[in-house]
Amino acid sequence: MATAILDRTAPNDRTAPIDRPVESSPGTSGRLDSTGLAVTFPRVIRSEWVKFRSLRSNWLTLLATVLGIVGIGALASAAFTPDPGDADAFSNPVTVGLSGNLLAQIVIGIVGVLAITSEFTNGMIRSTFASVPKRLPVLGAKALVIAGVTFAVALPTMFGAFLLGQALIGEGNASLTDDGVLRVVIGSAGYLTAVALLGLGLGTILRQAASAIGVIFVMLLLAPQLLGFLLPASAQETFLRYLPSNAGDAFMTVDPAANLLSPVMGAVVLAGWVVGVLGIAAVLLQRRDA
Repeated sequence: MATAILDRTAPNDRTAPIDRPVESSPGTSGRLDSTGLAVTFPRVIRSEWVKFRSLRSNWLTLLATVLGIVGIGALASAAFTPDPGDADAFSNPVTVGLSGNLLAQIVIGIVGVLAITSEFTNGMIRSTFASVPKRLPVLGAKALVIAGVTFAVALPTMFGAFLLGQALIGEGNASLTDDGVLRVVIGSAGYLTAVALLGLGLGTILRQAASAIGVIFVMLLLAPQLLGFLLPASAQETFLRYLPSNAGDAFMTVDPAANLLSPVMGAVVLAGWVVGVLGIAAVLLQRRDA
């Protein structure tokens, strides 16, 4: 109901009081309703999605990832000759068709890193935290956007790379109905999603793109090789299987090697890496200045 307020200001004398009713807006009781301005998690997600999609470089990087996965897998498949007697993982037609993942994991990791370090570099992170003072919703929204986009792009790419690769291999190829093949194809998309989240977490922790990308490169590519040379055989079997890339190999291989974890344990360990890195990132994000 409208509320009448006495306006005691005369038309020609701002100090002379008169009695004139002035009506406020119906239903507001003279007060501004600020509930529509509240910061909610869905709105933070929407904001981070707008940031992500507005950068052309993100889409170009994802396009390069798709082309790399499909192109490298196609080239490897065209040159591949199945050998049933070879127990090497790269003798499996499924692994060959998806061999573009080796490069794609670094590119996707960079996408995750830049999702946060670019804001630290240009100072936009201050405006973001001014709008969302609690900060953790920002990291959570970025994680959901990065994970959603990565998986949505990676999953059809993996199926496309697999089908094209098997068509090029011809005789001796694999089928989606074969044991473990569907797990490998879907798991490969899940692995890239996990790597993107690792990149986001490392970018949040280090705040510098070059440092975070360097850590991603060492963690996924160099560490398994270097530690394989430096550690004794007993230690290799104990520790190497728990590295992120080796944990991923456990469910991205049709028949995991004896020195790898089981597919289920590999997925659990990789998820633990993601949760651990993002957890450290969340704590530091709360404690450090922007």
